Amino acid sequence: MLSKSQAKVFFLGGTGVFTAAFLSLTIDTHRKVPAQTRAANITAEVARGKRIWEDNNCMGCHTLFGEGAYYAPELTKAVERRGKPWLRMFLRNPEAMYPNDRKMVNYHFNDAQIEDTIAFLDWCGHVDLNGFPAKPPLAEKMKATAAAPVVTTKPIPAIFDSMACTGCHSIGGKGGAAGVALGAPPLDEVYKRKTKDELKLWISDPQKIKPDTKMPKLPLSPEQVTEIAEFLSSLGN
Repeated sequence: MLSKSQAKVFFLGGTGVFTAAFLSLTIDTHRKVPAQTRAANITAEVARGKRIWEDNNCMGCHTLFGEGAYYAPELTKAVERRGKPWLRMFLRNPEAMYPNDRKMVNYHFNDAQIEDTIAFLDWCGHVDLNGFPAKPPLAEKMKATAAAPVVTTKPIPAIFDSMACTGCHSIGGKGGAAGVALGAPPLDEVYKRKTKDELKLWISDPQKIKPDTKMPKLPLSPEQVTEIAEFLSSLGN
């Protein structure tokens, strides 16, 4: 048993030790904030994008850094998952890419606002969050069961990259980061499954052929559809 004076010393000493530890950890955390948040990379575009995020109450549907609503996808790593070209198309007209299926409001952002929003999301994706958000738990297993990539020396058409096709699909083992969780297949041997004409129909309007597909309807001209279909068909040659 402690005497009354010993208990008082124990209480005051313990309080002092834990207070000092709390203050030192708080100071250490604040010192690390600029580096962990990449504060040096907060440009005018990033700041404007943050205001767009707040003014349009994006957190009413989405989460960012795990905070917000859970009605729509978490966006901390949106640029890493989807890529900037895909986000540009989607923000320009969400409903056009997923007709009758997408609930996101079309805010009619102009090009500058779209670029500012993407700059903000890109900055968010580079904040050091100690591993948050976690990688999809089945991502590596799905990669392991995928067919071995075909080595191809054929140059990928610029339209294929600009339409963010490689954001979901891989070719030659490259690309496809966002498509693992969505089940988007590698396209190395798509020529074995579909003819060139079938590819054209699919690329033009995927949801017309398969209403429940996750692939969006991309804003492609007939000439661009043909260019992509011919490239994919040529991979077998």
